[in-house]
Amino acid sequence: MYCNQAYSGWDMNVYKQHPNHEGDKIDFPGIYIQLDFLTQEEEQYLIENIDSVPWSSSQSGRRKQNYGPKCNFKKKKIKLGTFEGFPSFTKFIQDKFHDVPIMKDFFTIEQCSLEYDPKTGASIDPHIDDCWVWGERIVTVNLMSDSVLTLTYNERSNYYNLACVNDYPSVVDIDGNFFPEAKSYCVKPFDEKVDYPVVRIPMPRRSLLVMYGSPRYDWEHQIFRDDIKTRRICLAYREFTPPFLDDSTDTLVAKDILNKAKNFF
Repeated sequence: MYCNQAYSGWDMNVYKQHPNHEGDKIDFPGIYIQLDFLTQEEEQYLIENIDSVPWSSSQSGRRKQNYGPKCNFKKKKIKLGTFEGFPSFTKFIQDKFHDVPIMKDFFTIEQCSLEYDPKTGASIDPHIDDCWVWGERIVTVNLMSDSVLTLTYNERSNYYNLACVNDYPSVVDIDGNFFPEAKSYCVKPFDEKVDYPVVRIPMPRRSLLVMYGSPRYDWEHQIFRDDIKTRRICLAYREFTPPFLDDSTDTLVAKDILNKAKNFF
């Protein structure tokens, strides 16, 4: 969170001991967390407005509100669908992104509200967000309660359209600095063994989390039921991969999506 290092242990409150950590550590870049990204008043405003919108059932006990294009990741097809933009009460969040250096030139094309409630046993299974359409920076704004994102090393090379990563450049360097001329990220060999098979990432209430680089591409992320203590809502944000932004490519659908993504209703 503060120093791009992971320390041994399971307790998620140890980050509060910075810089007086104890125990073994490893370098683990690729996770950016901004504490108190939202104020208490902004959080309450969001919760009231989110709950005024109908929820849809999702997997693993969650509910969701999705704003974005319709994607078929297996067939690599995307269409506008019913996407018309984003709720006006969330615009201030995207405006606040402009003040975060790692979010430079981030253009939201999907915003999803996700509810995790211990009463429904809510969780999310291990996965990597699709790499054909969703860009490098995986962004989450955490509301209502603290939680934990758990990373496990990926050993499934034929999943998630990971091969697409070799076809476009990384947009941030290892330190999270925006660097549009960066080389393509190289996904690690899937037979590579690691000494730290599980990495736990704290997601404090009202914080902003940005995952990029190795945690984005080499590790599956999940949320355990045991880490949902009270009701939690998160707002997840996605950007396009560079090929969808390339004017030399036939991106008519992508341009329609980008135009709709400028709207707030």
